Amino acid sequence: MTSPDLPRMTRPPHAPDAASVSPAALAEPGPQFVRVAELHREPLAFVLDGRDATALAGDTVLTAILMQQRSVRHSEFSGEPRAGFCLIGACQDCWVRSEDGTRLRACSTLLAAGMRIVTRNAVVVVAANASMDPMASASPASDGVAP
Repeated sequence: MTSPDLPRMTRPPHAPDAASVSPAALAEPGPQFVRVAELHREPLAFVLDGRDATALAGDTVLTAILMQQRSVRHSEFSGEPRAGFCLIGACQDCWVRSEDGTRLRACSTLLAAGMRIVTRNAVVVVAANASMDPMASASPASDGVAP
């Protein structure tokens, strides 16, 4: 339903026309998010899957990850990429782990300088550490909840 009194929504001048974007361009790897505002916040260094990365103070872990890559993690059931679902901390779609195995809800955890975040093979990393430690049965990987 439209109303002559409401302003018509138009595409921002910098946004590409959907018809002009090739399917190959949509499949290209790159960040899911592009920052267009709040560019002057303090930079924070962190490590993402063993690579140095930078985000800005006040970013959530989810924002920091999606400023670097297309997905937050891959589904443990289908292997398909996931980028978060509800973004309010209710659905468990954005769980990642720190390198020490601590589970993090990426959508509601603020990034801290020096964080070391694992999004790929998180279960394998924790399981490998568990195999070296006989007391690891109490590790975060044994909590029964998917990473």
